[in-house]
Amino acid sequence: MKLTLAFDVYGTLINTSGVYQALREMTGEQASLLMDTWRNKQLEYSFRRGLMKSYIDFSQVTRQALLFSCKTLQIELSGEQQEALMQEYTRLPAFPDVPEALRALKADGHRLYAFSNGSKKAVDTLLNQADILPFFDGTVSIEDVAVFKPSPEVYAYFNQKTNSEKAATWLISGNTFDVIGALSFGMKAAWLKRSAESVFDPWDIEPTVVINSIADLPAVFRSLPDPIKSTGNKFKGN
Repeated sequence: MKLTLAFDVYGTLINTSGVYQALREMTGEQASLLMDTWRNKQLEYSFRRGLMKSYIDFSQVTRQALLFSCKTLQIELSGEQQEALMQEYTRLPAFPDVPEALRALKADGHRLYAFSNGSKKAVDTLLNQADILPFFDGTVSIEDVAVFKPSPEVYAYFNQKTNSEKAATWLISGNTFDVIGALSFGMKAAWLKRSAESVFDPWDIEPTVVINSIADLPAVFRSLPDPIKSTGNKFKGN
């Protein structure tokens, strides 16, 4: 059976560490700490706004997280530098394993969608800059429901928007909160564990499969004779 695949964007298809070089030029040895603090605060702000029902565009969340991180680490960036970093977020690179894997999944007949907290315009621009936009059947942004992942409203909206059934929908994400959100809603989910040090949240909820690379996905789906009924599988990548 052909599947509907919902690909998280930031941190899954797109390498958010792509801002490192620009940060290094601006902040020197503080670049790595600033990058990690910025990303973590970006996610925290989206969670908080989701709980508060206080939606703003994800780019504003990202900017506010940057400002907080700079204040916390006592790093002074000019307005011009801040704007340059925000622009970096529009041209982050895809991970090297992504293009060929998407091509193979498309050839196998699956429907591929980008599924993101970012606005459709921002995500499409980013995927186009990374040369992977043509692989997708569409982009589903949470901006129409005005709440961030992992709210169940977001996953329900994805199925509505793509005219798909949750039992035949797979989320692919490197973010554990996203995987748990999709599984709790009733989708299948592949957790992308790019780093051996990554830990899955001990919530008594397990990913449907664990992969080490997007390149593992075609083999995963080809190995499942009945993807709808398949649960609890562990796939070890290369």
